[in-house]
Amino acid sequence: MSRRSRLPDSLRWRAVGWMEMGLSQANAARRLNVSRSVVQRLWDQYQSEDSVSRRHVSGRPRVTIPAEDRFLALSARRRRSTTAPQLVADHFVASGRKISATTVRRRLHNAGLYARRPVVCPPQQRRARLCWAREHVSWTRQQWAFVLFTDESRFTLESDSGSLLIWREQRTRYHQSNTLERHSYRGGGSMVWAGISLGGHTDLHVFHGGTLTGVRYWDEILDPYVRPYAGAIGNYFILMDNNARPHRTVVVEVYLEGHGLERMEWSAQSPDLNPIEHLWNYLGRQDAALSPPARSLEELEQGLLCVWSSLPISVSDNLIDSMESRCRQCIQLGVDTFLIRTHFCNVSMTFYHIKL
Repeated sequence: MSRRSRLPDSLRWRAVGWMEMGLSQANAARRLNVSRSVVQRLWDQYQSEDSVSRRHVSGRPRVTIPAEDRFLALSARRRRSTTAPQLVADHFVASGRKISATTVRRRLHNAGLYARRPVVCPPQQRRARLCWAREHVSWTRQQWAFVLFTDESRFTLESDSGSLLIWREQRTRYHQSNTLERHSYRGGGSMVWAGISLGGHTDLHVFHGGTLTGVRYWDEILDPYVRPYAGAIGNYFILMDNNARPHRTVVVEVYLEGHGLERMEWSAQSPDLNPIEHLWNYLGRQDAALSPPARSLEELEQGLLCVWSSLPISVSDNLIDSMESRCRQCIQLGVDTFLIRTHFCNVSMTFYHIKL
């Protein structure tokens, strides 16, 4: 069946004008290259409504009623890890009518719920994070300018298909109901390190082979990167690291003390408060956009180095300038927090990073 012709308002009024001047409906239809019934309906509408604009069409009726929409949203909030097919089954039991999983997802999106990976949040870290945020929320930009934010991240060519998703509202990632108590990961790849500060950043360092230990951290990071950077910033330099085990070894403590390098007290594993954390997502997306895409770890590493070397300073500066809002958000959430973020870079070749 052919689709009914739809005329723009300009042609509708032109047809009415022709007919008011005495042109027949058949001739008007031929001029517009439409059927006579179209012109006849147009003339009837003009006679009854004094208008030729298209009438509002309600569209196809929704398959669910508002009460069912509320039922789906309430079920997802009560059981955060339930899936759309499970909600389809629950809806069928409650109403006797079958709907699609796509419909369920649309209804949850309308209710402000989106599928996201849950984050890990051991209770013992919440108070420490809250205290840290309260202590630093009033820091000025000049104070943050002395801090070198550092972090390690892992990039691979493989993804973990077994990731758990939960239903949650936007901007509620750190709420306790949306977090997990533990996290584990697997897979190989390239481990990188970098640091950022206001007005600059270090080079990107790639760890080749073996486990990152305190000795390697001293030899490959502190001596060639951190110490020269501290000299450039000045006497008030502060090193921020994420409390990973290699950062807290005796050999590292001795090195920092021997060279007079101050380290910021940091709430362990708090990537949401570390501005460099967001650069890993940026790095993965930009690397994936390179052509041709990486087919090996060596190509992946070269791409990461290339993207990092061209990183605009404004990107890292904007992230550091957000420290006040990060602290305020942490305080607003109270003890709700996350520690290890299972946030994957969904890019071509499925690059992703996993927090240590």
